[in-house]
Amino acid sequence: MSLTYTAHDVRRNLRSIPNLVFVALLPAVLFILFGAVQGWSDARLPGGNVSAYVMVSMAVYGAVTATTAISAGAAVERLQGWGRQLALTPMGTGGYAATKVAVALLIAVLPVVIVFLVGAFTNASMDDLWRWALAAVLCVVVSVVFAFYGLAAGLIFRSDTAVGAASGALVVFAFFGNVFMPLSGGMLTVARFTPMYGIVGIARYPVTEGEVATMGGAPQTDSLLWLVVNAVAWAAVFGIIALLAARSSTGRR
Repeated sequence: MSLTYTAHDVRRNLRSIPNLVFVALLPAVLFILFGAVQGWSDARLPGGNVSAYVMVSMAVYGAVTATTAISAGAAVERLQGWGRQLALTPMGTGGYAATKVAVALLIAVLPVVIVFLVGAFTNASMDDLWRWALAAVLCVVVSVVFAFYGLAAGLIFRSDTAVGAASGALVVFAFFGNVFMPLSGGMLTVARFTPMYGIVGIARYPVTEGEVATMGGAPQTDSLLWLVVNAVAWAAVFGIIALLAARSSTGRR
């Protein structure tokens, strides 16, 4: 039953044209604007070029947009009673949660594939095939962090506006997380503690090997350990907020 519901939910999300355009096509357009057509796109990094760096950044942005929207929607469904109805079926509460995670990750694959295809047919370059494969997989895996974020937003705001609010805040997270454009100086220092910095750094690691692209100044590097610590810490923060919000909503009923 879980597999049947997962397939149904994936088809339902794919039929939502406005969401599909926002999740899948916008990141590809952003990649072309900020990466493919820029004069510096062929500049070299340890594992590829700057165009590949931007490509991975926009793929992560698309993936987290997908996982945020779907997990926030799942939280709203639960509060409105649909999740409880499904929990009474043989699928159960655990099966319902598992299907939503599976759907979020499957939809997150779509923007990653589209952005990587656009990159491959333009000027994105990585030194080895395994770097392409690893970067693509990491883009999807790290987006799980923002599934917790979307779940927390849905449980706190408890309405369909939660999806829009949570997705809109991603633009701010992306800007201050060194996703849209290279930061430097004090802004880069602050960025290292923001929610999206760690996950995008992990996904870009096959291209950068820790090297940080900055707007001037001395070259900088990030250790993989720090990027993982950042991602795990924010996953824990979002997860705890979601848990507290779920307990609060249960207590009010």
